[in-house]
Amino acid sequence: MTAAPSGAAESFWPAVRRLLGLLRPFRWRMLGAVAATCAFAGLNVTAPFYLGKATDVVVNGFHSGVFEGQRLGRLLAAVALMYVCASVFNWVQGKLTADSVHGLMYSLRASVEDKVHRLPATYFQAKSRGDVLSRVTNDIDNISQALSQVLTQLILSVLMLSGALAMMLWISPLLALVALVSVPVSTLVTVLVARKSQAHFARQWTETGELNAHVEEFITGHEVIKAFGHQDQAAEVFRASNDRLARASARAQYSSGLVQPLMILIANLNYIVVAVVGAFQVTLGAMTIGGIQAFIQFSRLFSQPVSQIGGMLNVIQSCAASAHRVFELLDATDIPPEPELGHGPEDSGGPIVFHDVSFGYTREAPVLRGLSFEVEPGRTVAIVGHTGAGKTTIVNLLMRFYAPDTGRITIGGTDIAGIPRDSLRERFGVVLQDPWLFAGTIRENIEYGRPGATEAEITAAAEASHLGHFVRSLPAGYDTVLDNAGDPLSQGQRQLIAIARAQLADRSVLILDEATSSVDSRTEVLIRNAMERLRQGKTSFVIAHRLSTVRDADLILLMDDGRIAEQGTHQSLLAANGRYARLYKAQFAGRAGGAATLEAGR
Repeated sequence: MTAAPSGAAESFWPAVRRLLGLLRPFRWRMLGAVAATCAFAGLNVTAPFYLGKATDVVVNGFHSGVFEGQRLGRLLAAVALMYVCASVFNWVQGKLTADSVHGLMYSLRASVEDKVHRLPATYFQAKSRGDVLSRVTNDIDNISQALSQVLTQLILSVLMLSGALAMMLWISPLLALVALVSVPVSTLVTVLVARKSQAHFARQWTETGELNAHVEEFITGHEVIKAFGHQDQAAEVFRASNDRLARASARAQYSSGLVQPLMILIANLNYIVVAVVGAFQVTLGAMTIGGIQAFIQFSRLFSQPVSQIGGMLNVIQSCAASAHRVFELLDATDIPPEPELGHGPEDSGGPIVFHDVSFGYTREAPVLRGLSFEVEPGRTVAIVGHTGAGKTTIVNLLMRFYAPDTGRITIGGTDIAGIPRDSLRERFGVVLQDPWLFAGTIRENIEYGRPGATEAEITAAAEASHLGHFVRSLPAGYDTVLDNAGDPLSQGQRQLIAIARAQLADRSVLILDEATSSVDSRTEVLIRNAMERLRQGKTSFVIAHRLSTVRDADLILLMDDGRIAEQGTHQSLLAANGRYARLYKAQFAGRAGGAATLEAGR
């Protein structure tokens, strides 16, 4: 098993304190729950005392021959009323605690949801999606369950412990001192075990996140896994991750699970000593039978909370480990704050210019190197080149998913770093190579481009994208429900929906990242014609490998190793007979094999 995360034990108390601090908005409910818990504990502690008195009434009546039935009845009625009231208070504290915990978890989930939208793209590059999902779902659910179990139970245990101790001291200080011997022993056991188990709980939830990441990958790529016959390898990766999780969980549960059995053993040994010493006290006349009976009940009430606290140890530590992971997410660095003064889309028309822009996802591997070009409003720029040349990175920088390391990007002379991200992105209509569709109807997925669009506008966008005929052929038409990111549609049909969404959005700048890569040649021609109409009066960025889609562009940029190797129109680049011309001829002159295409790209 791999080593436990460093600092796991040190993160315990900060995570617990911060988690309890989140209950501050619900403090009145929690105070009510504490008051109800106090009442419940007080009644449960008081009842055995009166039961002891009732026992003495019976014993004295047996010895004296005078049975005090009325007094016995009053005592038993008082005890019964105490237990009934205790049940009511127990229900009240449970209700108030549940409301507080649910309110806390609602606000925590809302904070996490808000945080996810404020995280930079670099965060999701460094973390697997499965691990992020595990923090948002599994860890928060674990916190919720743990708090529901622990909050009032811990308070109740402390109150019962204190109340029982007070009554034991009142009945017999000698026996109370005997019972107290178990406290330092129990405390020592709890501390020693806690130090060992906290690191194992941290590892358990880390391994849970890694397992979720593997499962998410396997489900997403199940077709590829089957196509390459790698089911056995995938199963082996899953088994290895599952084994690590099982070992971490077993060690966490084993180490923390030692506490309660040890507490019970200590309590039972203490019970034996109390019973023996108490018997001597009765024979010496220092205590009554009712008194020793009450004391034994109180000793049980005293030892039971100690055992319960030990049993809650694993729940508390698991909760702290999950809370630490959630707080790590909440404490991650946000996207840099927006400028206080910026220009919206209406204030930033004009050409889009890259001024000597350099960028790398890591410092060691620059992707763009001194990139400079200008796109006039209403013009189309096509970006071509081999994989990894930096084509999509240009779009990522333009939409401020990342910031340039050096240089700047301007729209109408305004640096986009001074334009609020939301205002900037309102300019763009986007169609990506892998279309994102959500669970819902075809109509809802198209309407996502412009919420509130009319039925006629949605239909017009679909017709313009050559999607209308296909949708009309479906039994439910635009009400056809899509599941699992677009099932049961083909990749090309999903792409058409994404294109219709961009059509409906009608933004001033279009970004088409391999928008026709998943459709057949006939559909490509239809979409290209539709895009030509859509691009009229709009600035367009087209990223493509199929050069047939970029021949009509006003400017073509051939990227190579993060730099512009060639630029110009389709005709001028063919006339130059350079890399672009060789790449074009490789695609359309019938050259066989990928080697020729690769060589042409170079």
